[in-house]
Amino acid sequence: MSGSDTAQSNTSDAVGRSKAAEDSTADGPRRAYADRSLGPLDRAAYALFASRADARRHERDRRAYRGTNVTVAFDLYLARTYALSWALAALVACGVVAVGLLLPAGVVESAAAAVLERFGRVSGDGFGGSLPERIVLAPWQRTAVAGGVAALVAVGVHLGVVYAGGRYLRWLTAARRANIGRTLPSAVRYLNVLASGSDGRRAMLRRVADTDAYGETAVALRKALNTAAMTGNVDEGLRRVARDTPAQDSLAPFLLKFREHAEQGSDALREYLSMESRMLRHQQDRDRRRAEGFLELLAELFVVLLVLPALLVIVLTVMSIVAPGLSAPVRTPIGPITLRALVVYGSAGFILLVGVATAALVSRLRPPDQHVVYRRPASTLAILRTATTNPASAAVAFAPVGIAGFVASVSLGVDTVVSLLVGYVGFSIPVGLIAVRRARLDDAKDHELKDFVHAVSGHVNLGRPFSSAVDHVARDVDLGPLNRDVADLSMNLHLTTPVESGETDLRTAALDRFVDRVGTPMAEQTVGLVIGALDAGSDTGVVFETLQGEVGRLYHEKRALRSGMLVYVAVGWTTALLVIGISVATSANVFAGFDRLSTMSELSGVAVDPGAVDLARDQYRVYVTTQATMLAAGWFAGVASRGQYEALLHSGCLVAVCHVVFTGTGLV
Repeated sequence: MSGSDTAQSNTSDAVGRSKAAEDSTADGPRRAYADRSLGPLDRAAYALFASRADARRHERDRRAYRGTNVTVAFDLYLARTYALSWALAALVACGVVAVGLLLPAGVVESAAAAVLERFGRVSGDGFGGSLPERIVLAPWQRTAVAGGVAALVAVGVHLGVVYAGGRYLRWLTAARRANIGRTLPSAVRYLNVLASGSDGRRAMLRRVADTDAYGETAVALRKALNTAAMTGNVDEGLRRVARDTPAQDSLAPFLLKFREHAEQGSDALREYLSMESRMLRHQQDRDRRRAEGFLELLAELFVVLLVLPALLVIVLTVMSIVAPGLSAPVRTPIGPITLRALVVYGSAGFILLVGVATAALVSRLRPPDQHVVYRRPASTLAILRTATTNPASAAVAFAPVGIAGFVASVSLGVDTVVSLLVGYVGFSIPVGLIAVRRARLDDAKDHELKDFVHAVSGHVNLGRPFSSAVDHVARDVDLGPLNRDVADLSMNLHLTTPVESGETDLRTAALDRFVDRVGTPMAEQTVGLVIGALDAGSDTGVVFETLQGEVGRLYHEKRALRSGMLVYVAVGWTTALLVIGISVATSANVFAGFDRLSTMSELSGVAVDPGAVDLARDQYRVYVTTQATMLAAGWFAGVASRGQYEALLHSGCLVAVCHVVFTGTGLV
C-alpha cells in the first residue's frame, strides 16, 4: 500500500472513531450521517483541521454541541468551519489586494498620509516633524501596503468565521432550551394520562417522542430511546440525555426523577407525574405573567420609538429654515444627498426596522400552543381552491394582484413610493381579511370542541364505548361549525375491522383525520391526548376526566390571551392615528406658514433662505415617514392580535387611511 493510501486510510479510521464516539450520545440522524462516506472536500478539511477540536479554546463549543441536533460529528463540523474561514479569508485578501492595485494613483498615498497623521496625533506626534500631505510610494511599496492590509483583513475574517461557527452552536442550544421549556409541561401532562394505562415506561416515552406537538422535548426523548436501543438500558439513555440536554434546570431533573420513580413502581410513577404536572403548570403560569410584564414594557418602548422619529423629521424640517447647514450636500455611495434628506429617509428605515423587530418579539412571546401555522398545499390547483379559506394559499393567490396594482400605478405616472404602497394595500388587505375569517371559524370550532369533549365524556361515563359515544353526540348535539367534522369522525370510527390491532390503528387514523380537519392547536393537543391514552389502554374515565380539565384550561387561556392582546392592538392603532394627526397638522399649517414667510422675507426683514423651504418636498418627506410608521404600527397590532397574516390587514388598512387623509387635505 502506498503512503498516500495509508494516510487516507488513517484519516478514514480517525473519522470513524470520532463519529463512533459522538454517536454514543447521538440520535438517529447523526448515526445515519456517520454511515455515509465523506466526500473529498470533507476528507481534506478533516485531515487539515480536525486536530483543532482538541484545543482548549473549543471546549465551550464542544459543550454547546452536545445540546444541539447538528447531524455531523463535532470535529468534522469544526474542520468545515476552519476550512470555510480560510477559504473566505483568502478570497477577501485577494479582493483587497486587487482593489489596492486598481485604485487611482494618489488614493493609497493620501490614505497612508491620513493614517500616519492620525497615528502621530494619538501617540503625541512622535515623528519629530510635520508630515507631508501626500506620501509618494513606489509600485512595490503600494503592493506591500495592499498585502499588509489584506493580511490583516484575512485574519479578521478567519477569526470572525470561527467565532460565528461557535456562536451558531450556542444559538442552537439556547433555542432548544427555550423550546423544551415551552413544551415540557404539556409532555408531562400527557405522560400523566398515559401512566394510568398498561404501557411500560419505554412505550410511554415512545408515544411522547412520536408526537410532533411536543417539539424539542419529543426530540430529546427520541434520543434517549435511540441510546437505549443501542445499550439495551432505558436508564442509561435517560441519564445521557439528562447529562447533555441544554435544559439542565428543567428536563434534566425531570428525566432523572422519572427514572428513579419508575424503578419504585407504577404507583410511585403516577404520583410523581401528577405532582410534576401541577408544578410545571404553576411555573408555566409564572412565565406567562413575566412575559406579560415584558410585553407591557415592549409596548411602551415601541410607542416611544415610533413617535420620536416622526417628531424628529418635523423638527428637523423646521430647523433647516434657520440652519442652512442642514441643507448642505453630503457625499454617499449613491451620490450627494442633503443631511436633512439623509436623516428623514434614515428615520423611515429605522421605523421599519423597529416594526419588524417588535413584531418578531411579540410573536415569540405568544405561547406556542396559541400559535397557528397555516400550510400551503403543494399543487397550484389546490392553492387556488383553498385561497378563500387558507391564508397561506391566499398569500400566493393575491400576490399577482399586488404586483398588478404596482405596475398599473407606475404606468399612470404615480410616484414609486406611492405605487409600492398601492401594491401592498392590494395584496395585504384581501389576505388579512381571509386570515380574520379563518381565525373566527377556528375560534368557533374551539368553542364547540369544548362542548364536544364534555358531551363525549358524559356518554363514556355512562359506560358506552368511545365510538358509540361519538355517534350519539354527532346525532343528538348541535355543534355548529364542528358538525361536519364530528359526523366524519363518527363515520370513520365505524369503519373498523373486528381485529383488535386493526381497530386500534383505524381508530387512531380516524382521530388523526379529525384533528387535521379541525386544524387548530387546541384540537391537536386535546384529541391527540385521547389518541395516545386510548391506544395505551389507559382507563377511559381517567382519560376523559383529564381531557375535560385540559380542554377547559386551554380554552380559558386562549380567551384570556385574546382579551389581553386587544390592549396592544389598541396601542398600535392609537399610536398610528396620533402620528397621522401630528404630521397632517404640521404639514398643513406650520410648513405652509414658513413657506409664506420665505416668500415675504424681503418685506418682513427676516432673513430666510428661499431654497430652504420647498413645501411639496417637505410634505412628501413627512408623508414617507408617516407611512413607514403606519406599516410598523400595523405589524405590531396585527401580530399582537392573531399573527403575521392579520398584521398584513392592520398595516394595509393604516396605510390606506394615511393616504386618504394626506390626499384629502391636499398634502400629497
